[in-house]
Amino acid sequence: MQKYIHGLRKDIVFEANLKGSKFVFNSTWGLFSPKEIDKGSLMLIDHVCIEPTDHTLEVGCGYGPIGLAIARMSPQGVVHMLDKDFVAVDYARKNAQANGISNCDIYLSNAFSNVPDMEFDNIVSNLPAKVGKEMLYLILNDAKSHLKTGGKFYVVVIAGLKEYIKRNFNEVFGNYTKLKQGNKYMVAVATKE
Repeated sequence: MQKYIHGLRKDIVFEANLKGSKFVFNSTWGLFSPKEIDKGSLMLIDHVCIEPTDHTLEVGCGYGPIGLAIARMSPQGVVHMLDKDFVAVDYARKNAQANGISNCDIYLSNAFSNVPDMEFDNIVSNLPAKVGKEMLYLILNDAKSHLKTGGKFYVVVIAGLKEYIKRNFNEVFGNYTKLKQGNKYMVAVATKE
């Protein structure tokens, strides 16, 4: 039993290929999808359109797969990665270092509470369903205020939230585009006009 417990305390380490680039990720029990990148995050990574000089913000970075993949896509840009979980922030920093990625700023923030007063080309998020509609509404409104004109807000959500996202993207941004619909997840984007 002690050997089993000792093994649970070790980092979970796995490799992933994201947008043609190899990564090694360290994770731990208690973080979202600790043994592999979840299918929703993979779908989001596959459907974002990132330019090499883009400045991007990721809300809810976890141990970092989305933000670090975007950092590789935008080598002359910067990615701000935030999470409200200090363990997630620690692992995202560890994974940035392990993968030789330095064009990212990773910090603790409850949604936009600690985001600098600046505008981004893109904001991305694997929106958690369990934070409540109030927090989701705050995230949508704060995302709009932190985007440059023409900036894009990309999200992946569970299929059960697809109508909520469509309705609220149209209300907050005045537009909504569904990029991909799967059985369990949906990727959508809104543009700040």
